[in-house]
Amino acid sequence: TSSTSVQPGNGEKSYFEQQREALLAEIGVSFEHVLANINKLNRSLEGVIAVGNEFSSVEALWSTFENVMAKDPDADASAE
Repeated sequence: TSSTSVQPGNGEKSYFEQQREALLAEIGVSFEHVLANINKLNRSLEGVIAVGNEFSSVEALWSTFENVMAKDPDADASAE
């Protein structure tokens, strides 16, 4: 046997199995970090949407103002 492999049956893991477990654990931790960051991003996007929704009444007011201002020249031309 080589130094990197172990005889089956003695209960010890081979070098490959040890490395595989270490990599799988590292991948698991990385996925947890990704999930945590996605949750942070989701909360941030929800905050941005909430702030945007607070401006809907202001947007409606400006839209009304814009429509009124756009109609005034037509009204003046028809009055003459």
